[in-house]
Amino acid sequence: MKNEWRVLVGVCVLVVGAYSYMAESGVLELLSPNPADSYYNLLVEGFRGGHLSLKKDVPLGLTQLADPYDPVANEVYKDWPYRMLDMSYYKGHLYLYFGVTPALILFWPFAALTGKYLFHKQAVAIFCAIGFLASVGLLRALWRRYFSEVSVWAVVAGAVALGFATGAPLLLSQADVYEVPISCGYMLTMLALGAVWCALHEPGRRWQWLAAASMAYGLAVGARPTLLFGGIILLVPVVQAWRDRQRVWVLLAAAVVPMALIGAGLMLYNELRFDSPLDFGWRYQLTWERQITRQLFSVRFLWFNFLIYFLEPARWNSHFPFVHEAAAPPVPVGYGQLPNCFGVLTNIPLVWLALAAPVAWRNRSGQTYRVLRMFVTATALLFGMCVLTLGLFCGSNPRYEVDFLPTLVLLAVIGILGVERVLADRTTWRRAARWGWGILLGFSVVFNLLASVEHYAEAQNYLGNALQELGKVPEAIEHYQQALRIDPDYAEAHHNLGGALLRVGKPKEAIGHFQEAVRTKPDYADAHYNLAVALEKMGRLTEAIGEYQQALRLKPDFALGHNNLGVALWHARKVSEAIGEYEEALRINPNLVEAHFNLGLELEKLGRTPEAIEHYQQALRLNPDFARARSALTRLGAGP
Repeated sequence: MKNEWRVLVGVCVLVVGAYSYMAESGVLELLSPNPADSYYNLLVEGFRGGHLSLKKDVPLGLTQLADPYDPVANEVYKDWPYRMLDMSYYKGHLYLYFGVTPALILFWPFAALTGKYLFHKQAVAIFCAIGFLASVGLLRALWRRYFSEVSVWAVVAGAVALGFATGAPLLLSQADVYEVPISCGYMLTMLALGAVWCALHEPGRRWQWLAAASMAYGLAVGARPTLLFGGIILLVPVVQAWRDRQRVWVLLAAAVVPMALIGAGLMLYNELRFDSPLDFGWRYQLTWERQITRQLFSVRFLWFNFLIYFLEPARWNSHFPFVHEAAAPPVPVGYGQLPNCFGVLTNIPLVWLALAAPVAWRNRSGQTYRVLRMFVTATALLFGMCVLTLGLFCGSNPRYEVDFLPTLVLLAVIGILGVERVLADRTTWRRAARWGWGILLGFSVVFNLLASVEHYAEAQNYLGNALQELGKVPEAIEHYQQALRIDPDYAEAHHNLGGALLRVGKPKEAIGHFQEAVRTKPDYADAHYNLAVALEKMGRLTEAIGEYQQALRLKPDFALGHNNLGVALWHARKVSEAIGEYEEALRINPNLVEAHFNLGLELEKLGRTPEAIEHYQQALRLNPDFARARSALTRLGAGP
């Protein structure tokens, strides 16, 4: 017993230590390395100042916008130095739509006790570690009570799965404001599930454990509102007591009242902030897409989200880190941006063993059978309700999978324990089964770790983009290079590094990175386009024309691409083809100044002066400071 305990403790120490090592700040925190500027600490300072908004001044320009939720109009305020991306703006104040629970149970107490601030990455590591330890506690309780004949090494394998196959490595690789509430929800759902276990197995203290579960789950909803319907698990011990012909009113109150009180507090919090008890501020985000009119939940998203979250395979290649973004299908109307999601059934095959969970109560009877089945049912309900909620949502993200993946992995581990128990006296079959689930476990853990490596590279790439927008191109180049050291086949980082090198006058080096981008991702239209621009700067005209044409095959409505192809064709003395490209550019975008001017030049050379003057005048109307158009009109005696 003592040795078994030591082995499990050793695994826990290993996983928690790995979490601490793996935790890395996301872009928002990397851009401002002072933890006091992290979003949750700004919220804490708002609370300490006696109000519910962030302790952050609202720029005067934002308050004067006719539509502050227009992504184009508010673009300047999302980036440095304002740093307001994904904050919620309402009636002159800034808020967080992200759940309030992390501020209440961690960030605020930590600041009050120490006088210092936690980084988001530290909070995510803490929440993930506690969530993992809670799940291992459940695993050990299952083992000792129901699967004592199973080897400790099978339990150790289960602990490894709960540590590294649940999506936690992905959260830790870019631990920013987005990951904080998700990891907090993960921790609290595992604690709530643990309390449900205790309520099922300790009848004398059932109502106390059920009240604790209700409180934990209510706080989980406060961190992550999409977890709401998973609260049905609180009724499982009530149903068990009802079947045992026990009084259920006290248990029902214990299951409902704490969560209901927390829910009432959340509704009041929302009412005071957004004048609506059910509005968490999602619609008022300052983000890259307009949210205020978006339909957040719809049945039409269900099948698409199922494909994304469960069936979408990752792309593999022969270069480290081997795993790359999935090739997503076309998105439904009204769906948001689609980050790189991976289907759990195709990429974390261990979860298929959740189908074996019913084996856990095979050849059992009586109370043992009923209680074990009730707990597995509660776990499955938690998984199913979280999946259904995310399936109806208007967007997807790999970090969202942590809402349901830990419970699915726990079900898979229960399936392993059940198989091990059933085959305990059949050595050959048990050995074959161990090889099978061992391979699935190894692949699942390796996939999670390799996918997290790509996320580290993404963070460096995003930081490079932010620095480049600030005009800090040399610093941006360093971060793009760091991203490529992590993931040499990262197409976006190659493309962005190529663009930065073009800006500093290094087209030859830029060409190499653009070529790597299109080699890795042949359908990358922007990379083909920028490769063409760089080739044209180097005088490699024929190659440039080919790349422009390839970009336009992939992105036919790219007006600037048609214009620049026209310029390249003009240099190649293909005038009629150049005119056709300019006209196509203006068909797509009638306000493209460069295309009006370039078409005017060609028409002038063909002697079609009135048409040329018309295009010069239109270019000048669109851009009154366009000196070349003004000069052309003066030359033709047409005036502005």
